[in-house]
Amino acid sequence: MWEIILAGGPVMWPILICSVGAAAIICERLWTLQSKRVIPRELTERVWKLVETRTLTEQHIAALERNSPLWRVVAAGLANRERGREIMQEVIEDSGRHVVHELERFLNMLGTIAAISPLLGLLGTVTGIIEAFEAITSQGVGDARVLSGGIAEALITTAAGLMVAIPALIGYRYLRGVVDGLVVEMEKEAIKLVQAFDRLGAQS
Repeated sequence: MWEIILAGGPVMWPILICSVGAAAIICERLWTLQSKRVIPRELTERVWKLVETRTLTEQHIAALERNSPLWRVVAAGLANRERGREIMQEVIEDSGRHVVHELERFLNMLGTIAAISPLLGLLGTVTGIIEAFEAITSQGVGDARVLSGGIAEALITTAAGLMVAIPALIGYRYLRGVVDGLVVEMEKEAIKLVQAFDRLGAQS
């Protein structure tokens, strides 16, 4: 493996850095974006019971805010429940934008890695071909071994760039879909919150 990396030339190093970065981002986001961490289902019924029985306290809200991204959004709405529906919706939407930004953390970087890795491979191909032509210029074409170094560099970097880009692109698309799904679920829970307070207001 080490010999292959060395044969790939200097362009292999940024490709390796990209591979480590992509693997780290994918693993971190898969852990962070687990549904049970973002939208803990066991809390939902408990919170709505507190809302409907009017026993929700500021301590409950503070605890919710520390619990998960979803409940950070819900807690922002609950903290402003006395200020009317429009204010509550504005606060929820503002908090939601911040939470979505956090859920999408590192995804742009992963997309960038997926985009530049093939280009780095192409750069390695070009430098390898240049090296091969320089060998031909200086030593002629009588010995095929003269060309082997440059051709090997070109092929290795091309393959390495694609091997990094393909999983990175798959990971980016998958994680983007996960975030989109979580955002939809968070919007549903936020709507439930507003509707719950509408019902309470109508009963008052």
